[in-house]
Amino acid sequence: MNTRTIHWFLVPALFAGLGLLLPGRVTAQTFTTLHFCTGATDDAGNPQAGLILSGTTLYGTATAGGVGAGGLFVISTDGTGFRMFYDFSGAPISGSDGANPLGGLILSGNTLYGTANGGGSSADAGTVFAVNTNGTGFIVLHAFAGYPNDGGHPSDRLILSGNTLYGTTYRGGSLRAGTVFKVNTDGTDYTILHILASSSDGSNPRAGLILSGSTLYGTTTSGGSANNGTVFAMNTNGTGFTVVHNFTALSNSTNSDGVGPQADLVLVGNTLYGTAIIGGSSSNGTVFAVNTNGTGFTTLHSFTAVSTNSSGVYTNGDGANPQAGLILWSNTLYGTASVGGSSGNGTVFAINTNGTGFTIPHSFNGGGGGADPYAGLILSGDTLYGTTAGSSTANGTVFSLSLGSVSVSAPQLAIILSKANVILTWPTNAAWFTLQSATELGSSAVWTTNSLGPVVVNGQNAVTNPISGTKQFFRLSR
Repeated sequence: MNTRTIHWFLVPALFAGLGLLLPGRVTAQTFTTLHFCTGATDDAGNPQAGLILSGTTLYGTATAGGVGAGGLFVISTDGTGFRMFYDFSGAPISGSDGANPLGGLILSGNTLYGTANGGGSSADAGTVFAVNTNGTGFIVLHAFAGYPNDGGHPSDRLILSGNTLYGTTYRGGSLRAGTVFKVNTDGTDYTILHILASSSDGSNPRAGLILSGSTLYGTTTSGGSANNGTVFAMNTNGTGFTVVHNFTALSNSTNSDGVGPQADLVLVGNTLYGTAIIGGSSSNGTVFAVNTNGTGFTTLHSFTAVSTNSSGVYTNGDGANPQAGLILWSNTLYGTASVGGSSGNGTVFAINTNGTGFTIPHSFNGGGGGADPYAGLILSGDTLYGTTAGSSTANGTVFSLSLGSVSVSAPQLAIILSKANVILTWPTNAAWFTLQSATELGSSAVWTTNSLGPVVVNGQNAVTNPISGTKQFFRLSR
């Protein structure tokens, strides 16, 4: 059995004539809160971006904290050594260095590059900056001027190719719909590569870009043929802008593909993977795949409907409203949903690239474990690292989640009595799980794979076993 997924349901079938569903669960998940953000003048507040890793050192951005306009922080992967190494001035609002960074950082040598969502010029439209990892040598590479002649309010991380940085702005441009830009790492040759035109191109990109060869891929949160966002491609020289996918119109608040993608894409071969914050079958967002030529769009997962618990919190089993991009490990995509889950505070989820095997390695509790994971994850070895923007006890957290011993949620195994048989059923998307049985529990139990394989009945895997008169226990094992 794969030790990464020690998570099963045990189903005793008392073959004296009763079929009992008694779910049990063994977990070995290792979730660690590395740092509680206080938002104080010497601490971070409300980090909303993903982290980057150099050796055993994590670097990140915080939209608040520091002297008031957010800043940059560093922390070791074991949770020690947290410190703010750069504070944005934010005074006045159009501070010369920027304010409230929403996007993550990238690292080249000993230099970090990033964007600030506000501040900079008198337009208060944000900046592109560079700074040494020790906090010295901060320089503004570009201060955005906003509408109508420049972009404004960059929201996500940059990408670097050679000595050129590429990025997007959420606002600005002659149509106020955002831009795609480039700038050299020394601040020269700032160029607007494309001004987004809402109806034809999409508008207001919150996500960064990815690069394959000389082609940039990105997403827009709105615009396009149905005003629900797009996936786009363009050349690094600004030519050849193409809409790869238009997200479809809503019908009664739902659709098949999603609405409002806000996150970076992942490219595997010729397939792009991403998330949409709303839309889908329950209007709570989707995970999707689409070929780079626009064919083969597939909704890999629609996040399920939420219900209101006694505290008025929206909860469900899988999470809702994914705002961040995905990462890939083997054939599994990992991501975060900003709300929902068992406590209504968001989840870490995993799904195979073919859409099977959706699981929840972690559901945020809203307290010491954090809440509102708006950012994506990074992976080092078998450990995921990320941030949450909130918590009932702090202004966000930095966390780690070990996949070496992670508990992956098993599908629900159901059992019913049918004359001289028992019928066991579980979801068809649980491709990783095998039905096993034993005559006892405990350390001496011998689990064997069920001799009869499943058939699909009414959208469920189903196995019909004859009653033998001997007590048996069943589990789904990965």
